[in-house]
Amino acid sequence: MMDKIALTLLIVGGLNWGSVGLFGFDVVAFACGGSGSMISRVIYTLVGLSAVWCVSLLFRDRDPVEERR
Repeated sequence: MMDKIALTLLIVGGLNWGSVGLFGFDVVAFACGGSGSMISRVIYTLVGLSAVWCVSLLFRDRDPVEERR
């Protein structure tokens, strides 16, 4: 469950950075009252922590068949 939450947050962060890169528009800052607002900073922090969490996905050794049981 934590993997899915982290991956969802990374997708949101990636789409936000894509909009910044392509259009110069920060969706999170726009939606939350500026990039310096507390809510924006919390979202940016959660996206960063999600990235750290997802690094562990690269090093996990899982068998997809065993996860279905």
